Order: sequence, then C-alpha cells, then structure tokens
Amino acid sequence: MTVYSGANAATEPEPEKGPRVIIAEDSVLLRSGMARLLEDAGVEIVDQVGDADALLRSVEEHPDVDLCLVDIRMPPTFSEEGIRAGVAIRRSHPEVAVLLLSQHVVSRYAADLLGGGSSKVGYLLKDRVADIDEFLAVLRRVAGGGAAIDPEVVSQLLSRHRDSAMDRLTPRESEVLEVMAQGLNNAGIALRLSVTERAVEKHIRSIFTKLDLGQDDHDHRRVQAVLHYLRGADRT
Repeated sequence: MTVYSGANAATEPEPEKGPRVIIAEDSVLLRSGMARLLEDAGVEIVDQVGDADALLRSVEEHPDVDLCLVDIRMPPTFSEEGIRAGVAIRRSHPEVAVLLLSQHVVSRYAADLLGGGSSKVGYLLKDRVADIDEFLAVLRRVAGGGAAIDPEVVSQLLSRHRDSAMDRLTPRESEVLEVMAQGLNNAGIALRLSVTERAVEKHIRSIFTKLDLGQDDHDHRRVQAVLHYLRGADRT
C-alpha cells in the first residue's frame, strides 16, 4: 500500500498490467476456460483461435501481442500444427513469446522451440498444469523474455538420451543441465539444488567443456548445452 503525504488517504497501487495473449486451442471448452482463468488474473486475451492458420493470421492482425499460448496438436491432422506455427511466429515475430502446451513429451518439439534462442519460449505438459499460480508465473516469465520447460519434459528427455558426450557428465552436472533447461539462471539453479552460485558456475563451465561448446557467448552456450541433449533425444 502506498501512502501519499498531504492527501490524508491511502491509495492502493495500480495492479500490474498483464501480458497480451492469444490462445490457440481447438477445444472450445478448454480454450474458454483458459481465457477466463487468465482474465481473472489480469491477463488481456486479445484473441482465441482453434487452429494454426487462424493463429498465424491473428498474430499478423495483433502486432502488439506479447505471447501466444499454443496447443501443439490442432486441426486438421492433430500432429505438428501448433509447433510449426510456434516456430514460424518466433522466426517472423521474435518479439512475440510462444508457450506450448502438450499432452505428451515429444523431444523434437522442444528442440525446434529452443532452436531460435533461449528467450520467450516455453513448453509445458497439460496434465501438470495444476498449480494455477505457478502456471501464471511461468506465463508471465516467458512473456517477459524468459524461458520455461516442464521439469517432466526435461527428465524424460535426459533419461532417453545417452551418448558419449552426456555420459561424460557427473550426476550433479546432469542435474544442473536439467534445471538450466527449465529456464533458471545461476541463482535459481543454486536455490533449486541447494548449492552455492559458485558451485553452479563451476558445474556449468565443466558442462561446456565436456560438451565441447567452445568459447562463444555464455548465454548462447547455455542454449547449445540444452539443445545438445534435446536434439540427441530426438534421434533415440
């Protein structure tokens, strides 16, 4: 609460303005439910669509949209329409964030999503979106320029992917890489794993070395470290 001197009154601060969102989901019931949930939380829903073509048109019609919340499988084939649209949006409108929702873990979707960079992307499993506050926090994080991959997605991809490079990592380094893929920075990784930031920095340097990621920009190497196993998992 902010109190302004001289006004003899307490004024509540203005609520935080939510991101502008397009929802792409073929189920009318689910689409309407998500829209109501997000609107109640202060998110502005600028459009609701039921297929990938309509999503692409909507992004063109609403250039000020912040984020597209996209179901991976939509008409007509219910296979890759959502991810293809998401990748197209990230390429043609890099200022627009994309948060994908999926029923199952499919590794190439995550790899394609992250392929354009480390920011404004997310991949969540529908069945695990049970904590509303956490879901809203993820949506705002991705809309604000962050990244988020469902921990279950990362765990399954790691368990599938076993190549010589990944086998070089220690169990702790694998944990650090898993949490890194969820979009957390060094401080977040340290808090999640109950270690110091200095220890996290040491593990990340070791990961870069063992995965032969060279001396490029640090943020770029973080993305490449994640893509290394995501793309490898897609080949298993």
